[in-house]
Amino acid sequence: MIPRLYVTVDLAPGRQFAAEERTAHYLKNVMRREAGAPVILFNGRDGEFEAHLAEIAKKHVTIEVGALRRPQVGTPDVWLCFAPLKKDAVDFLVEKATELGVAAFQPVFTKHTATTRLNLERLSANAIEAAEQTERLTLPAIHEPLSLSDLIANWDPARRIILCAEAGPALPIGEALSALKSDVNKSNAWAIICGPEGGFARSELDLLSKLPFVTPVGLGPRILRADTAALAALAVFQSILGDGAERPPAPLTPIGQSPE
Repeated sequence: MIPRLYVTVDLAPGRQFAAEERTAHYLKNVMRREAGAPVILFNGRDGEFEAHLAEIAKKHVTIEVGALRRPQVGTPDVWLCFAPLKKDAVDFLVEKATELGVAAFQPVFTKHTATTRLNLERLSANAIEAAEQTERLTLPAIHEPLSLSDLIANWDPARRIILCAEAGPALPIGEALSALKSDVNKSNAWAIICGPEGGFARSELDLLSKLPFVTPVGLGPRILRADTAALAALAVFQSILGDGAERPPAPLTPIGQSPE
């Protein structure tokens, strides 16, 4: 297995740089790689590159960048607005939503939110690891938490909100998103908002449902956990309005091999 790693430096063929502490530790002590070993790099800006370990010393690892492997591409501009969950649940949510291609996470405090503390540094580390493993070329942004009232007060109405409503006459999510897809004036900026483990308060649902840029949707007859609901909604969104319906790209030629 060739390690695929996120780095913060600019990437270009021929460049050498000292690996960050996290990357150096992983390559030396976890993967036990030696000088000359291949790696794959991305930084969320310049695309994906072949590279190799130019030097492994006691206190540093030097990496040399090789050829461009894939040009930079973006992800659909869809945010996930979620009420903070307990540690394991929010870690799982960030990992899986990153795999599903979310562009940004926006934590939102609601009336029934049970957890008010978030370790954004840990969530960022989870997102990086998920991006490395799933071959996405970008990292999702992780915004500072906001109250629901502050979120709505500062919301750009050009970004449409898909509201995961727990009850009421909302259309099934597939039907609702298909209708939005046929709207010639549809936005290219989206957000999915899901409530906490205790659900939205009735007053919050009423407030959100009355906003012209909000589309309430139903997620089926079962009561879903907060993290399950968010991921289910994101998966359906990507299959209808995102990149889930696109034809997968041709597989890349493995490093060190020539195309047939």
